[in-house]
Amino acid sequence: MNRKITSRLRKTLLAGAAAVLVGATVTDAAVARPPSASPLQKSIDSLVSEEGFPAVLATVNKDGRTRSLVAGSARLGERVPVPRDGYVRAGSNTKTFTAVVVLQLVAEGRVRLDEPVETYLPGLVRGKGIDGRRITVRQLLQHTSGLPSYTDHLGLEDFEKIQHRFFQPHDLLATALAHPAHFPPGTRWKYSNTNYLLAGLLIERVTGRPVQEEMTRRVIRKAGLRHTYWPQAGDRSLRRPHAHGYALSDPRTRRVMDVTEMDPSWGGAAGQLVSTPGDLAAFARVLIDGGLLPARQLAEMRKTVDAPLLPGWRYGLGVFSVPLSCGGVYWGHGGDIDGYETRGGATDDGRSVGLAVTALPGTFGDAEQGAVAVMKSVDTAFCA
Repeated sequence: MNRKITSRLRKTLLAGAAAVLVGATVTDAAVARPPSASPLQKSIDSLVSEEGFPAVLATVNKDGRTRSLVAGSARLGERVPVPRDGYVRAGSNTKTFTAVVVLQLVAEGRVRLDEPVETYLPGLVRGKGIDGRRITVRQLLQHTSGLPSYTDHLGLEDFEKIQHRFFQPHDLLATALAHPAHFPPGTRWKYSNTNYLLAGLLIERVTGRPVQEEMTRRVIRKAGLRHTYWPQAGDRSLRRPHAHGYALSDPRTRRVMDVTEMDPSWGGAAGQLVSTPGDLAAFARVLIDGGLLPARQLAEMRKTVDAPLLPGWRYGLGVFSVPLSCGGVYWGHGGDIDGYETRGGATDDGRSVGLAVTALPGTFGDAEQGAVAVMKSVDTAFCA
């Protein structure tokens, strides 16, 4: 796999922190499986034994059946059972939830996709090469705005310093707008968390309510998700049951630390949600089946542009279209946040998958190899 492409994949899907190589290994974590183990079980076992992830959690819905599988250990260096469908930090999967709320407002006639951001957030989006009068709502949701990503400038590579720090959305926006635009709006595609930070502020301005309240009412409850929530201000915990998440304290020291507890406020509408693999798979299924958006807005969400992260990847409004080895594509997002990487989505023919590992690729092994291995396991979940 092309090293530059996989590096971009690893860096852009929310956090982009801890993208280095280290020599640590997970001890006594892998569990031996009988030869009759399923292809997916063998695949997620290899994520532990070969790629060094402490734990893997996967949920697959296929042919009317739901299966939840696990591998590894819930605690680094110990033999602690991994909870089936345990809680994880969902990272950039949050973006799809945010996009759904915006598109619901479009369906209600309260927002227009091709209207400038300025209409809804007057005077807010200004900077070098940045003008909210020239950026549309669609360009925010599709990552074609050219806006710099605030997460590139927070110091996430030294995560220990900000693990428990609280961030206000407007401070995050100011961090982004202190840097120049990457390109004129609509001329290219480049992933930026600032786009969804602004989408969250837009939701609040239009509805007059907090984005987390609108997301909970309009999406989480409507989709029947029982294990998905937005951590409230000051909540650094992770609901139980969960496997612990791990990250590098500082790439220079190559020291691994437990980041299960952290302040996720820097994620905001771009990445603050907590969920489970099962809920993420269920959310993708309900969304693709039309349970959250009218047909017209779902069609707009599925209008894609090339997203040059991996071959064949395309991006709509808050969702990726990802090709499968067995033919066709699945629709989903995925998320990277210190301690957890999540991947998965749903196909048009009824399959849905949610998969999580408890560290970002590069924390315990080769980053590019680990990222590709996770994607291969997702492909196995859909295709095996």
